[in-house]
Amino acid sequence: MNEKQNVLFICSRNQWRSPTAEKIWRKHPKLSVRSAGTSPNARHKVSVEDIRWADVILVMEEKHKSRLAAEFTRLLDSKPIHVLDIPDEYKFMDSELVEILEQAVAGLLALE
Repeated sequence: MNEKQNVLFICSRNQWRSPTAEKIWRKHPKLSVRSAGTSPNARHKVSVEDIRWADVILVMEEKHKSRLAAEFTRLLDSKPIHVLDIPDEYKFMDSELVEILEQAVAGLLALE
């Protein structure tokens, strides 16, 4: 399988957690990555195009999964959504956040 997997990272405002995930996984040879937020004032608000593009969606908290389900119900039917359980207490590229994301994403997507 040579094709890259499209991974969409979601947090609330697309400021710290999901952009960090996008940055650390951007260069992985098996992945294409994007990030977005569920909040109306997100840096990049998640769109229909983002959902259609994604093969798998990784959200930081359960509330993000709920918001996606409320807004994009039918589009999510065949999309795996995984909750990473990463609270909103980290800044962009925080070393602890990077470590958590590296381990969680590698494990979920079998990249080790």
